[in-house]
Amino acid sequence: MKKILTLSLAALICFSAAAQSKDETKPEGFLFTTVEEHPITSVKNQASTGTCWCFAALSFFESEAIRQGYKSDIDLSEMFVVSNAYVDKAIKYIRVDGHLNYAQGSSFGDVLCVLKQYGIVPNSVMPGLNYGTERHMHGELAAGLKGYVDGILKNPNRKLSTAWIPGLKGILSAYLGPIPEKFQYEGKEYTPKSYMESLGINLDDYVDLVSWTHLPYYEEHPVEVGDNWRWERAYNLPLDELMAVMYYAIENGFTFAWASDVSETGFTRDGIGIVPDMDAIRKKTEEVGSDQAHWVGADPGTGRPVFKAPVPEIEVTAELRQQGYEEKTTTDDHGMHIFGLAQDQNGTNYFMVKNSWGENSKYKGIWYVSENYVKYKTMDIMVHKEAIPREIRRKLRIK
Repeated sequence: MKKILTLSLAALICFSAAAQSKDETKPEGFLFTTVEEHPITSVKNQASTGTCWCFAALSFFESEAIRQGYKSDIDLSEMFVVSNAYVDKAIKYIRVDGHLNYAQGSSFGDVLCVLKQYGIVPNSVMPGLNYGTERHMHGELAAGLKGYVDGILKNPNRKLSTAWIPGLKGILSAYLGPIPEKFQYEGKEYTPKSYMESLGINLDDYVDLVSWTHLPYYEEHPVEVGDNWRWERAYNLPLDELMAVMYYAIENGFTFAWASDVSETGFTRDGIGIVPDMDAIRKKTEEVGSDQAHWVGADPGTGRPVFKAPVPEIEVTAELRQQGYEEKTTTDDHGMHIFGLAQDQNGTNYFMVKNSWGENSKYKGIWYVSENYVKYKTMDIMVHKEAIPREIRRKLRIK
């Protein structure tokens, strides 16, 4: 499906470059009006790491702390979570004889488990940059950890020693810094657990939601992606009810963590996420009598199509999104944080998304993602249970 869409776009771009425009009036581009937005912390940069899951979930919990009255500036340490998660993942990797994805990816549920079990620290206490760069760069770390645990997995002594876990922690400490037992912050002494408690967040109030047609609705199931190494569970909802939760959350003061597929052509690198209907775009071009290039161009650096203004989008159904999941054209690519709603000049709804790719983009690290894109490419969301409408909560038996 992706290959066909890409080829169609390339053909349209080539056609538009050669076509003579009958109407030189260019569309005005994307114009967004904010409908609702809630406080977020500053945009971070995961840089050369596969830790979007952690950046997104901690951004979400930072907003949750603010929503629940935390008054100080808040910037939680992603690398505290990553370091603890790597140890837990290694222990399970050995227990299941290596039948587990020991890599950089993970899930929102992983973050929740670390916060519950180990607590958290401010980013200033553990920034995780102990290896000679100013930006996160985990290729060497990930390769070294994988080699280490695979060596342990071979079990050359025929019995695991008591040294292998401290050895693993030593590698993580060298790269990301030691896990602090106690630390001073804003004139107070904390442990990671006591600092977590100071944020005023009840971690038992958070749930994951998915929408897949191959699973019974209103029941919990493991999130079926390779990065969910903890085998965390999520409630399965019909698509219209999952969307209802998202709208209800934003309209009632909540934000949520959003896992999605961002490899689609319509998810640009400059702050837009749409699912273009290329047949409708072609028809619109013919009706308006103007050059296709007014709506669709190409990035000179990457060659990827660039959508210059709102275009017709594919209507998304539960069957269509399930097809993408089954055919592996929808995969668990990226985690982000949804914090608001906006509309374009045509009245189309967009979710406002905080990304973790830094501020070097048109909207300074914020993406505007259409309702249809969210319908089509959502893998799962993490949300406060009170952000779920009461009638849906009742069906899920969530109190």
